[in-house]
Amino acid sequence: MKLELLERRKARVEMVPLIDTIFLLLLFFIYAMLSMRVHHALPVRLPASSSAEIDQAGLVQVTLQADGAIFVDHRLVPLDQLADLVKQQHPTPSDEVMVMVFADRRVAYQSLFQVLDQIRAAGIRRIALQAEPAPSP
Repeated sequence: MKLELLERRKARVEMVPLIDTIFLLLLFFIYAMLSMRVHHALPVRLPASSSAEIDQAGLVQVTLQADGAIFVDHRLVPLDQLADLVKQQHPTPSDEVMVMVFADRRVAYQSLFQVLDQIRAAGIRRIALQAEPAPSP
């Protein structure tokens, strides 16, 4: 009886699964790098110190209440004097100054933008709108 021998084919490397694997590894490393960038610390009770000070150089807090009252670092300020007061308080270069805006949720949208325009008129570009975390359902 005559046996037919099958022809041996050359082994070849399939590129599609190799490319999929490379992309998966790339995705894994990108995700790992991004998660390492954010500091995920456990909540702890910090020790107290009588000499500890909060570094507020270059930090301005602007509060806009529901009735339209504007406070800069707990001082009542009219809207038209807001830009001048921010300039006087922090004569440092505007790139180093950050304004944190605490606006009541009932404030009219137009009022908030008037305050933001006054802050920008003072030459400040780093503005952070503050919010509370939403309650979980």
